[in-house]
Amino acid sequence: MSLDIVQVDAFSDRAFTGNPAAVCILRDGSVLQDWQMQEVAREMNLSETAFVLPHGDGFDLRWFTPLVEVDLCGHATLAAAHVIWEDERLPPEVPARFHTRSGVLTAFREGNWVELDFPADPVEQVDPPEVLERAFGVRPLWVGRGRHDLLVELPDEKAVRTLQPNFPVLATVDARGTIVTSRAVADQFDFVSRFFAPRVGIPEDPVTGSAHCTLGPFWSDRLGRDTLVGYQVSDRGGTVRVAVDRGDRVLLAGQAVTVMRGTIFV
Repeated sequence: MSLDIVQVDAFSDRAFTGNPAAVCILRDGSVLQDWQMQEVAREMNLSETAFVLPHGDGFDLRWFTPLVEVDLCGHATLAAAHVIWEDERLPPEVPARFHTRSGVLTAFREGNWVELDFPADPVEQVDPPEVLERAFGVRPLWVGRGRHDLLVELPDEKAVRTLQPNFPVLATVDARGTIVTSRAVADQFDFVSRFFAPRVGIPEDPVTGSAHCTLGPFWSDRLGRDTLVGYQVSDRGGTVRVAVDRGDRVLLAGQAVTVMRGTIFV
């Protein structure tokens, strides 16, 4: 079976920055077994490969790292929506509805930006896991746990940027991943972050939309504002706009650029 596959750099307006995701649009009637999707994701060797299949009023959407299927992924959802509109599978004014393991997720196109309606994942303060300080070599200011991840606040942006985790130790932390964050130095951003998930095969993710489901509520409470801009200070870097609903949702917005199109044989 041959499948169209597109590589997109998400949460950036420039190629070779942001977070790359592969998007595989399945044709009606195409059936891939779970193991085949996992093999494609391993072959692409990106933090996420998204599989999209037309379904009723929207699309089925699944996300795979090179090692496992995950419950939620922001940048691959943004990439999938970008490809759907770029390929004219939907008019730009029509939202894209995705049926996922995290419920129905909706994407809206606003000019050059894609806005994602995602579930919020606020954290509650916890005692730091004993291995955390060994993994990071620094003492955190504050640690919280959400449904998916740990959130670790560090004293300043320099501490976030210069952090060099011990990945084998960090992989023993009982969480999908660990978010590290602080206030931002630059005026155009409210906070900075990095995201580490060696437990699921991603030592460091370049720009993590789903982490902002946690970062948004956290910094909204700290700063007293519902509209924020975050910058993920990985080597590739990327910007995420966040709007926090005082209910249980967050709106994440970013840009995307197509960098490659091709065919994969399964």
